[in-house]
Amino acid sequence: MLKEGQFRNLSGCAVAGVIDRSGGVMSGEGMIEAISVMHDRSNGLGGGFAGYGIYPHYKDFYAFHLFYDGKDAQSETEAFIGRHFEIVYSSEIQTRKLPAVTDEPLIFRYFLAPLPRKLARSHLDEREYVARCVNRVNAQIEGAYVFSSGKNMGIFKGVGYPEDIGRFYRLEEYAGYAWTCHGRYPTNTPGWWGGAHPFGLLDFSVVHNGEISSYDANRRYIEMFGYQCTLHTDTEVITYIVDYLIRRRGLTLEETAHVVAASFWSTIAEKEESTRRQETLLRRMFPSLLVTGPFSIILGYTGGLMALGDRLKLRSTVCAEKGDIAYIASEESAIRKISPDLDKVFSPAGGEPVIYELYDREAVQ
Repeated sequence: MLKEGQFRNLSGCAVAGVIDRSGGVMSGEGMIEAISVMHDRSNGLGGGFAGYGIYPHYKDFYAFHLFYDGKDAQSETEAFIGRHFEIVYSSEIQTRKLPAVTDEPLIFRYFLAPLPRKLARSHLDEREYVARCVNRVNAQIEGAYVFSSGKNMGIFKGVGYPEDIGRFYRLEEYAGYAWTCHGRYPTNTPGWWGGAHPFGLLDFSVVHNGEISSYDANRRYIEMFGYQCTLHTDTEVITYIVDYLIRRRGLTLEETAHVVAASFWSTIAEKEESTRRQETLLRRMFPSLLVTGPFSIILGYTGGLMALGDRLKLRSTVCAEKGDIAYIASEESAIRKISPDLDKVFSPAGGEPVIYELYDREAVQ
């Protein structure tokens, strides 16, 4: 007889997110409590969090979070960073020792500004310059991994149950206007520190429940534009797809959702003419960026969160609101844990993006 833990859990992984649309800040404690309710969706091989608005004193600088396998990788990476950025401040990320979290790498944080002369000589805009530097470290420096690189936000992740990872990073000491978190149940890749979610590039972060069958087609296409999928995991490629469509191609969040979770042709044919024309154009422009298979994701970005599930709704997503605060989670129970009395609860349709943004996004720019 099969026992729990001896079979592949196709509904495993847990995601959750919260945003105070008024711009008020919350500690990471709430997300730790929410994700702990979904403990059985994880298996201890990965957990992580992303917080937005957590570095107000360094909000104008890129916050790089790095894992190092050893001092040699750290020395090589810091030399590279020093050739391309002004290092405004750097330190080891403070953690607390926990019996449940072991074999941690060296974990450092850097607040950076691109060197003006280097940036000018690159003939790139600032965000593309930073993204290429991140890609170079991750692809070319053995034993180093930039896992967070946005402004006024940070990713914290590792191997362990998510509630333990949250305590390990002391997230109750941080305050931000939005948080996402993830509990991992890996099915195709091993559990290791870099493979935990969220995955991020610049201010984009993605947590993901599911398994995409289109990974190879998505990866081959996105790598034509300079992205390097060094970790060979579907969440990494989703993050790069989002960055490519929004930052580099200028699509809106809604348009990006219509690429990633595009409606079936038969469904598009039944829509109003303007919608039908737009969705037809997007499907024809980006056919290789359609993500197929069961998935639900939460995208974090400066000023907002977006929930999106596959078009057949093979993974659960629940959204809820209480006053200015909006919640997203795999299970309603996780939301009720931190906000028992809700104004509104609903489950979005397959492929339907749900977007929650600050009322005043310019306040965090």
